[in-house]
Amino acid sequence: MAALAVAGSVSAEEPIELQGRRELFVDKTLVDSVDGAAKFVLHPPHDEGEVFQFNKPWEGLFCGYATILHVDGKYRLYYRGMPKAGSDGTNVESTCYAESADGIDWTRPALGLYEYDGSKENNIILAQSAPFSHNFSPFYDTNPDADPKQRYKAIAGTKRTELHGFVSPDGIHWTKLQDDAIFKDPKGAYDSQNIGFWSEAEECYVIYYRYFVNGRRSIARTTSKDFLTWTDPEYMSYSNTNSVTPRNHLYTNQTQPYFRAPHIYVATSARFMPGRRVLTPEQAKEIGVHPSYFNDTADAVLMSTRGGDQYDCTFDEGFLRPGLALGNWVSRTNYPVLNVVQTGPDEMSLYVNQEYGQPTSNIHRYSMRLDGFASVQSREEIGSLTTKPLTFTGEQLAINFATSAAGSVTVEIQDVDGNPLPGFTLQDAPPTIGNATNRVVRWKDKGTDVSSLAGKPVRLKFVLDDADVFSFQFQ
Repeated sequence: MAALAVAGSVSAEEPIELQGRRELFVDKTLVDSVDGAAKFVLHPPHDEGEVFQFNKPWEGLFCGYATILHVDGKYRLYYRGMPKAGSDGTNVESTCYAESADGIDWTRPALGLYEYDGSKENNIILAQSAPFSHNFSPFYDTNPDADPKQRYKAIAGTKRTELHGFVSPDGIHWTKLQDDAIFKDPKGAYDSQNIGFWSEAEECYVIYYRYFVNGRRSIARTTSKDFLTWTDPEYMSYSNTNSVTPRNHLYTNQTQPYFRAPHIYVATSARFMPGRRVLTPEQAKEIGVHPSYFNDTADAVLMSTRGGDQYDCTFDEGFLRPGLALGNWVSRTNYPVLNVVQTGPDEMSLYVNQEYGQPTSNIHRYSMRLDGFASVQSREEIGSLTTKPLTFTGEQLAINFATSAAGSVTVEIQDVDGNPLPGFTLQDAPPTIGNATNRVVRWKDKGTDVSSLAGKPVRLKFVLDDADVFSFQFQ
């Protein structure tokens, strides 16, 4: 399937149609030029501490491949229970469920669905169903035509089974969609968390899954209109290598429509570094890590895509580093939970599976400002960013920004040739100062009303003085 028009597939002469979409500076799709001291900056999330420990007998050291869903005001956590090491896809594994009202304090409901060690007083939602609990990955289906009895869907399976579909009316009681796999790829490895979702932008279901290329863990995708019939695989390429071989192993892809701009898929991917050992055997023994799990390291990177077969790797650097704890410098830890979710009026959270293979195996919460993955930034000197020609719908321009006490953001609207439009020039624009996730821009005589320009090709010029702009939207 071809990339979306907003992904830069339009020619230089054609304006990009924004309509009322929010646009983030996680890529340079809309950018024509960056001048002066302006640059793109990645903003690592802030560690808010442990929020969930895998300390039940059916959970244990090897819990992983977690997903968080925020639906109808409730946070839902799904994860693999695996109390002892073993090969992928055995009945040692189960799928577990927890829930929260705020994304911070979590409870395990006693569901009574499956027996463990003689009792059904547990939060297991799938068991004795090898290999599907190995990497069971659910999503909430936002397709407006979806069957309410199948509002929750999931992808699971390994190489020997290919990918199977599961459905649920409530996210707790699950059944297999059909006996046969819904998707098969001779190159598919699937030995990771394979991701599915409904794409509002592409109007289809999408799966991102694991395969190997040139001996390296990589990512492929397929699409479907009905969740049953899927297109031929697209093997993803990466802008920092210009090939289907990523620079490093990508263990999980965690590709997701960003909830405030679903036409942009952000990928909080786990980057795996095999054989890159940091801990000594003595240190490994001290923290109690399983002997097989301290010879490698891992962290997370941020990529994005707007459909099609390429990830944008504008930020070719670590997004989430292991930090000070020795327990995070071991194999298969620091793997982000699937999905970033809103946890406050101006806050969103990324959850991370940490201290893998240890008695302290847990999930940490990391906070970010809304849209705060990255920004265009200028510090010591003034810089600017000018967009490509675009059209919009709406009456006001709002920005998510932050300045110092002495800094500012000034916005000019230009015609397609870069000429300032009367009433919307830099001289007409009072400096925007402060820190807000949704501040409406104004001009001296025009006020906040930009409706006279709606539907007409224009450019935006952001001038930054000790400031960051994270996103903008015509509203």
